[in-house]
Amino acid sequence: MRSFIIHMSSSTARRPNAELLRTQLPQAEWIEAVKGRDPAQIAHVACHKGNLHRPHYPFSLLPTEIGVFESHRRIWQKMVDEGIDGALTCEDDLQIDPDRFATALEILNAVATPDHYIRLPVKQREVAAETLIERDGLRLILPKVISLQCQCQFVGLNAAKRLLAATQEIDRPVDTFLQMHWITGQPVHALMGTGNQEVAAQIGGSTIQKKVPAGEKLAREIKRAAYRAKLHLRPQRSAASPG
Repeated sequence: MRSFIIHMSSSTARRPNAELLRTQLPQAEWIEAVKGRDPAQIAHVACHKGNLHRPHYPFSLLPTEIGVFESHRRIWQKMVDEGIDGALTCEDDLQIDPDRFATALEILNAVATPDHYIRLPVKQREVAAETLIERDGLRLILPKVISLQCQCQFVGLNAAKRLLAATQEIDRPVDTFLQMHWITGQPVHALMGTGNQEVAAQIGGSTIQKKVPAGEKLAREIKRAAYRAKLHLRPQRSAASPG
């Protein structure tokens, strides 16, 4: 299995962690991140203001969010161009537990196909619509509602093709879009209990978050809660399967 690590070569703070990941993940290589703050690098992206799909997304895309989305699309495109059946795709603020991750790889090697998209989340929040495998404290599930963040996932070739076709235009962040299985046609599974962690705070902070004035925080939280409620009306169901 190959591994791709999204890393911006100019990010010296994140370099040591990216280098460590390259030694820990199977057949790993860096993929240069798209720099969203460079207008030239995202000028080709067709963006909408949250109204391309329903439910409408209540916030405008930040340039950094566009950069992250295009970085993931860059990997999906590479997989299609090179005919790569499946690969781990990771962000450079990922920290793994080597022992638990070794078990996770064994499970992925046994079950993952070109049709799969399997998250290895850093937060253990998802509620299972179906549990497929339980082994050594790890659980492979089909979550009812797909959680956010894209620190680590297995992406199959056919999944990459589906996601590329569905993202010729974008209107929300990549992890938010991936929740919309009814748009992508792509079931999203989750391998829970891998020990994965996000270490952005220790290596220079988030590349996306921006400061929000105190007066806007409550309004944003209300909008976010209303959006989440709409997602819960469209759960994944146990009959869902790749392909």
